[in-house]
Amino acid sequence: MSQHYDAIVIGAGAAGMMCASVAGQRGKSVLLIDHAAKLAEKIRISGGGRCNFTNLQAGPANYLSENPHFCKSALSRYTAQDFLNLVKKYRIAYHEKHKGQLFCDDSAEDIIRMLKSECDLGKVQWRMPCQVKEVQRTDAGYQVLTEQGIFSAAQLVIATGGLSIPKIGATDFSYQIARQFDLKIVEPRPALVPLTFDPKAWEPFVPMAGISLEVDIATGDKKNKTIFREDLLFTHRGLSGPAVLQISSFWQPGEAITVNLLPDVDLAEELIAGKGTIKKNIANHLATYVPARLAEGLLAANGIAGDAKIADLTDKRLRQLGDNMNRWQLIPNGSEGYRKAEVTRGGVDTRELSQQSMMVKNCPGLYFIGESVDVTGWLGGYNFQWAWSSGFAAGSAIES
Repeated sequence: MSQHYDAIVIGAGAAGMMCASVAGQRGKSVLLIDHAAKLAEKIRISGGGRCNFTNLQAGPANYLSENPHFCKSALSRYTAQDFLNLVKKYRIAYHEKHKGQLFCDDSAEDIIRMLKSECDLGKVQWRMPCQVKEVQRTDAGYQVLTEQGIFSAAQLVIATGGLSIPKIGATDFSYQIARQFDLKIVEPRPALVPLTFDPKAWEPFVPMAGISLEVDIATGDKKNKTIFREDLLFTHRGLSGPAVLQISSFWQPGEAITVNLLPDVDLAEELIAGKGTIKKNIANHLATYVPARLAEGLLAANGIAGDAKIADLTDKRLRQLGDNMNRWQLIPNGSEGYRKAEVTRGGVDTRELSQQSMMVKNCPGLYFIGESVDVTGWLGGYNFQWAWSSGFAAGSAIES
């Protein structure tokens, strides 16, 4: 005989714990199931172990989806300030790092303990680690067959995330359930991920690994162009850092990315105008703008000797160099994939869901929340905010 609950939440990550705690504190009986032995590993490793738990600027414009208006309802009903109020209630020390990004002063464990405490306040029951073997729809709702027994509920919430970082337990469980109930899925792909390049083409840039600088980075055509100003990091295989992680969510295979290594300087004009006054050689002069190693490498890639005097270079060569640094175009051959991706873009098509409750329109009592849904945030705490907001929306909608 199965144990019955008002709701079963599968996935004890950010969205799942938020949903379970909200429903539980509304007096609903909730069971939270997760296959992992360690609670909320993705929260634990995020933000260098300090968890970038939200962004003060979080709004619909910071999210990607085939249905861009879908996220508005949830984000407006549970905002970054709402979550921050919860953090303050638990007296968790935090700081703003960059562009509205909020991090714990001490450890991501503070956020995990807070969410666990909120679940405890709602008398949420746990089964963890516990493998789910099968999900069935019944006349009374849903039945979940697990290695620890059979559990049933009027409502079932899927909060098992996407495919990113499989080494900490990511699976395609949410997509399996979506397919079982004939829901459309927007093709998943790695997002917020380093980009790679053909090894032979990248060979001249391998010595630049470790160099970091602020750039403008863009992709897409004029109508759909996306641009970010963030830090870029050179690696042995390609490009990473916040700039590339941001643009990777928008980049399409086969497309070029454009990097402006000197976003506040028109280098060609500056070099040509300074031909009579700049006494340094070209390498030393460029090193006032970018790291010396990068200046040397870019000059070599452009066939210009580092000790050349600026006055001795033609306007055409200087313009070419300036264009190559202000509009450096590269075509990635791929990305580092799910093993390095911070999130998964795509997922359950939002047109299948109610934007108010996250419930499947044609399957009463079934909900999808968090990263399993086709809503993907920018880098910088936006994806956690989506987890809190979508979890709150579903937790608020669950009935007895």
